Amino acid sequence: MNSERLIRFQHPQKVLGYLGRLGDDRIADLFGLDVDVYRRTRRAYGAQARAAATDLLSDPGFAAKVDRLPFEPGQRVMAIGESTTGDLLSWFEILRHLLDLRRPADAITLINTAVSGQTTTQALAALPGLCLQRPDWVLCMLGANDVQRLRSAEDPADGPALVSLAETERNLRALRELAARRTTARWVWLTPPTVDEARVAAYPPFQHLGITWANRDIDAVGHIVTRLPDSAVDTRPVIAGRTAEPFHTEDGLHLSLTGQRALAAALVDALADAPGSRSSSAPPAA
Repeated sequence: MNSERLIRFQHPQKVLGYLGRLGDDRIADLFGLDVDVYRRTRRAYGAQARAAATDLLSDPGFAAKVDRLPFEPGQRVMAIGESTTGDLLSWFEILRHLLDLRRPADAITLINTAVSGQTTTQALAALPGLCLQRPDWVLCMLGANDVQRLRSAEDPADGPALVSLAETERNLRALRELAARRTTARWVWLTPPTVDEARVAAYPPFQHLGITWANRDIDAVGHIVTRLPDSAVDTRPVIAGRTAEPFHTEDGLHLSLTGQRALAAALVDALADAPGSRSSSAPPAA
């Protein structure tokens, strides 16, 4: 995996907190990079995410929807998830820039706790620490790593999944119930997006490791998520069947910036028109 991809998806400071604060110099050293190279790469990803937000806001109708997002001034919005959310070009990072560009005076804090490769079991184990962040909102996208399959010799697409569907549902419900006891946060679910199965199957590192993903499994998780309490944004139709331009990276699992931008737009569309959204007559923050 090249260094730029590592920086995009892997964030040691989220999982090595027991080592104390990891500054840029220590993280760069973990990647075997000069700190200036590390910082420059992160800035480049931030610029791409901000450009995507700027382009979305060029549509006055969409900008008005950002004004109506139900986040109040001073609130804390936390994301729980895996690489689709932890990505430096993710839908959540684009949302960060949308709010910063359109509503800077609202001083809304976005906290991205997503960890690449995280299953629902691992997210449940991490929840006590996350609750200490005192979120007012939680946006949760989990389950894609639960349905990662270990390829079997008999049928490469039908090996054992890392987490059973029954356990996935138990974990997601437990996450929500425990969070409700420990915080007053409002909760929004997002389904994992579909994968490009042909690219997943052809990607050499996945072949070497003997792992795969299938949309029938993603759909099974999506069915669970959309039946859970609270609001849910179904990302599957946003991504599925798009052929005009790639919505996935070369591995077929992770989303391209185009795909992430589409997810950010879908989230804004859903929240802006949901009960409890801010009045459409509310002026944007100066």
